[in-house]
Amino acid sequence: MKVILTEKITKLGNIGDTVEVKTGFARNFLLPNGKALRWSRENVALFEAKKAELEARFAAAKKTAESYVDAVKNAKLHMIRQAGDTGQLYGSVSSRDIARMLTEVANVPVSSAQVMLGSPIKSIGSFDTKIALHPDVIVPVKVFVAQTQDEIDALVAGKVLTFGTKKVEAEEEEVEAPAEEAAAPAAETEAAAE
Repeated sequence: MKVILTEKITKLGNIGDTVEVKTGFARNFLLPNGKALRWSRENVALFEAKKAELEARFAAAKKTAESYVDAVKNAKLHMIRQAGDTGQLYGSVSSRDIARMLTEVANVPVSSAQVMLGSPIKSIGSFDTKIALHPDVIVPVKVFVAQTQDEIDALVAGKVLTFGTKKVEAEEEEVEAPAEEAAAPAAETEAAAE
């Protein structure tokens, strides 16, 4: 379906761009949320009449988002969750949890759709993510997840936490096994391949 974008949409286009999108995406998301108009000669003329107003609204939203950047950068996103002996969480930390905490800690209105987390956090450690306050204003943040405040303080200080045979380092996103155990499964995989 051919539509005219009424606001900038990441990976799709800018205000006023005419783009071809899937019908379901247009009907279920773009059109109901006022992010686009169906392409027609009448709607092109309507858009041209409202273009200055839409661009002014976009600029105002960007300015508002820029005013929140320092608050988001300085927010301490420390989440205390229950975890097993290996550092795996009982449950996970989702983008909704991060958005809720950011709203509470920094007093910045953030929705879960603005948190660019990818997949939920399922282990203890420190994780880098981004918050899209506006399509042009993306702020990197660090989320610390641990079982106690002492563990969070250790992660913030850059110390290594040990859970059984696994180590969690403050600057890494993955839980790593010691070198001896990592080499053993690799040898088994090679033997199985032959």
